[in-house]
Amino acid sequence: MKRFLLTIALLACTLLLTQCGKKNAQFTFDGSKEMSGTKFALKDINPDLPTNWDDYNFVVLEYKISTAQRFQLGFTTDWGYNELRVMSYVPNAWNRLAIPLKYYTELPDPAHDLAATFNHARYTGWVNLGGKRGPMHGVDSIGVRIRRAIGKPTIEIRNVTLAVEDPGDLYMEETPAFDEFGQSMLVEWPGKAHSLADLEADWRAEEAEEVSTVAYNYSKYGGYKQKQLKGTGFFRTQKVDGRWWLVDPEGYLFLSVGVDCVNYGNGGNVRDYDKRPNMYKELPPEEVMPILSGRPANAQVRAGTPQRTPTPSLGMWNQYRRYGENFREKAREMVIKRMDKWGINTIANWSSQEIIGMNRKAFILSLGGLGMERDLMGLCDIWRPDYLQNLDRSIAATVQRNLDNPWLIGYFVANEPAWLNEEVRLCQLILDGPERPIQKALKAYLDKNDDTEQNRRAFIISSFDTFLHDVNRIFKKHDPNHLNMGIRFGDPDGLGEDVLKACATAFDVFSFNCYMEAPKFKMMDRAMEIMDLPMIIGEYHFGTVDHGLAQSLWQVEDQQQRGVAYRYYTENAYAHPALVGTGYFQWCDQEMSGRGDGENYNCGLVDVTDRPYAEQVAAMSETAKVLFDVHSGTKLPFSERARDTRGHGSVPDLWNK
Repeated sequence: MKRFLLTIALLACTLLLTQCGKKNAQFTFDGSKEMSGTKFALKDINPDLPTNWDDYNFVVLEYKISTAQRFQLGFTTDWGYNELRVMSYVPNAWNRLAIPLKYYTELPDPAHDLAATFNHARYTGWVNLGGKRGPMHGVDSIGVRIRRAIGKPTIEIRNVTLAVEDPGDLYMEETPAFDEFGQSMLVEWPGKAHSLADLEADWRAEEAEEVSTVAYNYSKYGGYKQKQLKGTGFFRTQKVDGRWWLVDPEGYLFLSVGVDCVNYGNGGNVRDYDKRPNMYKELPPEEVMPILSGRPANAQVRAGTPQRTPTPSLGMWNQYRRYGENFREKAREMVIKRMDKWGINTIANWSSQEIIGMNRKAFILSLGGLGMERDLMGLCDIWRPDYLQNLDRSIAATVQRNLDNPWLIGYFVANEPAWLNEEVRLCQLILDGPERPIQKALKAYLDKNDDTEQNRRAFIISSFDTFLHDVNRIFKKHDPNHLNMGIRFGDPDGLGEDVLKACATAFDVFSFNCYMEAPKFKMMDRAMEIMDLPMIIGEYHFGTVDHGLAQSLWQVEDQQQRGVAYRYYTENAYAHPALVGTGYFQWCDQEMSGRGDGENYNCGLVDVTDRPYAEQVAAMSETAKVLFDVHSGTKLPFSERARDTRGHGSVPDLWNK
């Protein structure tokens, strides 16, 4: 017995000594600073960690952070500091997050666009790649920092380990992270629904509202009745008194005030719920899942057709709760009512075909099937023998449905190609990759012109130029009625003159995405000088963290400041003589526990419970009332700037003075 007790005592002492070698690392971020953060010695968190991580594939953290705001997580190595950005789905809760070490050591895998390149989903959070990359040798400390922290968030790290195989993420609390409506259970905010009765009261109040569009003076198609030119039956562009405009089918001057991803019931899709135990309080009843997914429970399935299990959607379940089993028609009508009320005249990119098909609002579509390949970072192999045949077949099939539809403004060609400014790397991927026509053409080009960075870039740009003009020629052959809206470039400030010249004769409209306080006039002036094309901003938005979602690509302090930021950006953008359209990203908040690439931004006009953000939509309405005068140059744009908590460097000088 004495020997047994002695053994127990020794084990207890060993465990105690082991725990004494570890201590939780804690830090409070200072929101008054541009960047607030610290480093912790890894030996103080886990003294058993090696300093060379070559034999491992994952670094695994157990941590709790009090905010959904993104934080930068890095490690000090013998060659420098290496970091990426992390967003947690579960603020104020302990969770385990496993991060592939390749995110720190290797360049991102090739992908079609920027989001697919840099965003990577996990189960308790998501990762955005960035920073330096190199071997994880001499690793001795872990660093955390936040740019312009909202409030005074805290972080606590209680363990850091390494793994060869993916151990998976784990939500480590007993209280579910999300309630039965899709809201965070870990965060409180004014107006949060705590019962179905709360939601029903708000829904009934909205349904009782009378809506008038008189203040916007819109025509049938959303143009401005203040000025009418020649109508052609379709949308077109025209420069009037030195300023570009869209012209609606009846001839009224038109600015495309749009929102991306217009749909109902979004924000509550539950991705891989079986891999996230205890995160969800209550999922929709199994018997209604087919109805929520758009397939009646008694629908006949063709023999041999694989049956997919519907993804649970708390957003759609809220629509069912609101309108009943046949909720779709009423939900679509509410979308149109809201657009009327808020002054939105365009259903922009990636939106519901159900709502587009109502032919009640102007809309923009995207071409697809153009042969842009993932392993070519979104470039098309124009040397494939079936290249032109595929283009012709795909474009003809795409445009046929809306060939004579006057509500359609036009088509985007693509979104944020990832190869831009990465031409040298793309050439190396082609040379190191499998044998294919583009590889043969590149080798021949470099043999003839010498293998230099300049010539590698010239090859890619020349290929791109050919692709753009082939797409435009074939598109106009099959659909002469609608506009070629171009590619929504992700970094317009970084586009070379050769790229802009390629766009000048291949597009009707130059499009770009721009997540800033407001677009830079200097950049737009340069683009206008080279191309002299009207412009559309395809994406921009503002968000914050009070609902437990990540703060978006341009963060602000609170919901009221989201509205201020929208007015400042949008009105100042339309003050430029070339801008004819905007697409705010997006209609509803992103999925509470992450869309396919992980993003879970508070960027919507509507939350997961199908209730609008009052401050945001009121600001949109006020802006819509003045845009005709602002773009005409007879009214100054909104001048109040949101309190900039993102801290993205200096504010752009819009007027370049």
